[in-house]
Amino acid sequence: MAWDEECDVVVIGSGGGALVGALAAAKAGLKVILVEATDRFGGTTAYSGGGMWLPCNAALRRAGDDDTMEDAREYYRAVVGDRTPRAVQDAFLDNGAAMLDFLESDPHLEFAVYPWPDYYGKAPKARAGGRHIMPLNLTPEEIGALRDQLRPTLPVERLGEPLPEELVGGQALIGRLLLALKAQAGADLRLSTPFRDYVAEDGAVTGVVVGKDGAERRIRARKGVLAAAGGFERNGEMRARFGVPGELSGCVGAPGNMGRPIEAGIAIGADVDLMGEAWWSPGILHPDGTATFSLGLTGGIFVDANGERFANESAAYDRLGRDIIAAEAEGRLKRPFWMVYDDSTGGEPPVIFPTVPVGKAEDYVAAGYRKRGATLAELASEIGVPADRLEATVARYNGFCDAGRDEDFDRGGEPYDRFFMGEGGGSPLVPIRRGPFHAQAFSISDLGTKGGLKTDAKARVLRADGSVIPGLYAAGNTMAAVSGQTYPGGGNPIGSCAVFSWIAARDMAGTGA
Repeated sequence: MAWDEECDVVVIGSGGGALVGALAAAKAGLKVILVEATDRFGGTTAYSGGGMWLPCNAALRRAGDDDTMEDAREYYRAVVGDRTPRAVQDAFLDNGAAMLDFLESDPHLEFAVYPWPDYYGKAPKARAGGRHIMPLNLTPEEIGALRDQLRPTLPVERLGEPLPEELVGGQALIGRLLLALKAQAGADLRLSTPFRDYVAEDGAVTGVVVGKDGAERRIRARKGVLAAAGGFERNGEMRARFGVPGELSGCVGAPGNMGRPIEAGIAIGADVDLMGEAWWSPGILHPDGTATFSLGLTGGIFVDANGERFANESAAYDRLGRDIIAAEAEGRLKRPFWMVYDDSTGGEPPVIFPTVPVGKAEDYVAAGYRKRGATLAELASEIGVPADRLEATVARYNGFCDAGRDEDFDRGGEPYDRFFMGEGGGSPLVPIRRGPFHAQAFSISDLGTKGGLKTDAKARVLRADGSVIPGLYAAGNTMAAVSGQTYPGGGNPIGSCAVFSWIAARDMAGTGA
């Protein structure tokens, strides 16, 4: 085999997990080449809050957390069930704290608790304060010129807003990991270097083919290849082939997430799972036709084509997204669907975090995504639902608000439902009484697909017969999600990606268990 260059480890992708894997391999003394398809590092992590769900870690302990691994495991099992192998679930749960210890051993990386309720508040051993941590903020002075290579936030990228004065959340996580990697002599990070294919010899992956400056290069990976390049949410053909609900216009994944490492894995015999799944959310529709991940709904109700509620509007976003998909599958809901609310917010939809800021009201009206009626009957006519049903739905809902209990969907019945309602967690049962009445169009959005290459507990990619493909590892959304068809808590995607990338690097270095 003719190689253009050699290293110990090739890492595909540059989100939070990929950078953790590269850092772990480099600190173990291995020569690492990381290839990123786009011209910016960070992947979808760079858009995110940067949180990680990692039970019983040092940052939680410093804040007085009294959780136990037994409780965390009981909660995780109750939520995820047997949809994914228990050995893989245990690998995630049992290695999170140690992975964070590794990160915090670097002077550039430090984390703190950001209380965020577990997403299944009634499951056994759920915690109202969550198991969630975030990186400390980072100043532009600290990151320096590396910020020019960091994928910006969605408001900056899509709306041209100015860069924030301070790097927070996912920006801080990627920035800190880039600083840590910059200090590693064995780490070579390359932008605009798209992955093309794996090189397989005698059933083992020995390297990769990448594109660079219009040519292809073969890179040998003596210890292995870690595919942590996100999912395939930006690939319309793959979405259609595997039956992923929603459209590209509702995706907020990074532009390089085309799924090539997954397709190339399938081509050499890798097994896949969860290919119709994603990390879901309701998405507010913007005038350009995009729908963006939205959370923090502090009022209003969602109605289907019959003018009736179909879900707990304050539920954790992935659970709510799945309710939307189910209602559509039943024929009750057509997209766009509508959030109905009154004038107590001045006509603006009661959504705290629409990911991309809501712009001028007249633009939404012109696009047909914002409607208004002096009465509920008038509003019903505007959004195409039966007036009598909408009036009855709102009257029933207002009765629940007065009684303080939602008998249909238990809105407000879990800590997450109340999380965005101000200090003390007030009730999200906000009545709809003050005219004129408004409706905002929504669709389904996703943070990325979660179907991918099946792995074992060491992040090694498996064939359909359960055998390992030597030399190939996967993590993050390139890997079939350890959480299966659920989203146990905020920070689960990044946390699991970081853990399995760390496990993979340790296995390649020969330092893993």
